[in-house]
Amino acid sequence: MTTATTTSVANLTELAQLEGQILGTSSWITIPQDRINTFADATDDHQWIHVDPERAKAESPFGGPIAHGYLTLSLIIPMWEEVLKVDSVTMAVNYGLNKVRFTNPVPADGRVRLSATLQKAERLPKGGLQITVDAQIELEGSERPAVVVETVYRFFE
Repeated sequence: MTTATTTSVANLTELAQLEGQILGTSSWITIPQDRINTFADATDDHQWIHVDPERAKAESPFGGPIAHGYLTLSLIIPMWEEVLKVDSVTMAVNYGLNKVRFTNPVPADGRVRLSATLQKAERLPKGGLQITVDAQIELEGSERPAVVVETVYRFFE
């Protein structure tokens, strides 16, 4: 089993110098059926392909229940925290997503992890650094990732 690989830097100047480099890979996260059900309750998305295992096994083209795409995407938050550490940062915000594609369904009890590359680093006019990250949420046992995303973060010292 692969453990997380983390990039650690002292400050935003060091982070900016990593443009074009792989930042790391998180550890695996399992998405069990109860987490899928909890997400369905939180979002009011109770589509049977997510929350009805028997029907999903019988009728779904996926062979069983699958995690919501947005559930899988939301797990970028805990996985991202394993990929990059910047010692001097006092505040970081998710600034948004430029692109996101759900390229492979995640079955209940599937395992995912994040791999990330720093695409671009830009100084902000009023201080801080905005980074654009090319990321993939990989699905264990599959060559095709579950999610491909270009995400944007802002860091402040």
